[in-house]
Amino acid sequence: MTSVSELLERNSSFATARFRADLEINPSGDLMVIGCVDPRVDPARILGLEQGEAAVIRNVGGRVTPATLRSLAMLKKVGEAHRSARPPDDWNLVILHHTDCGMTDLAAFPGLLAGYFDIPAEELPAKSVTDPFASVKVDVGMAVQEIRRSHYFVTGLVYDVATGRVEQVVPPTAAGAPS
Repeated sequence: MTSVSELLERNSSFATARFRADLEINPSGDLMVIGCVDPRVDPARILGLEQGEAAVIRNVGGRVTPATLRSLAMLKKVGEAHRSARPPDDWNLVILHHTDCGMTDLAAFPGLLAGYFDIPAEELPAKSVTDPFASVKVDVGMAVQEIRRSHYFVTGLVYDVATGRVEQVVPPTAAGAPS
């Protein structure tokens, strides 16, 4: 088990060698990533993100849920409150699912999943919880329909935990566009 004292030592090393006080609250890459909490699937490492380049939301399965959409809306307001002098460029929202996801084990618990997605259990098959290639398409479609922000593009990726490779499943799609 990783101890708190070990974490504090690691932080001391970070603060000394890699800390950057010049970072803004808005991501420098105009990028947001939604990914899974699985420790094998760290979006920053997998996608080679630099500190401050992206805002990252992690949840079970990396899924677009009502709670995820509320978080995105809140982050939009924070970003607007801290808008820097640079003009808004095209933003990218990347939805990153992965193979061998623990979400597939939750298919045996429809009541739990229905609550997670805030839908009736009868609608669970439409969420494709056992297939990351299908589920990322579902989530991109939901995000495209729900996010009403100009200059926002949604992309669906799947990470293969066996090879370390990421595959683009859904190309960048303008938010608000028909899915």
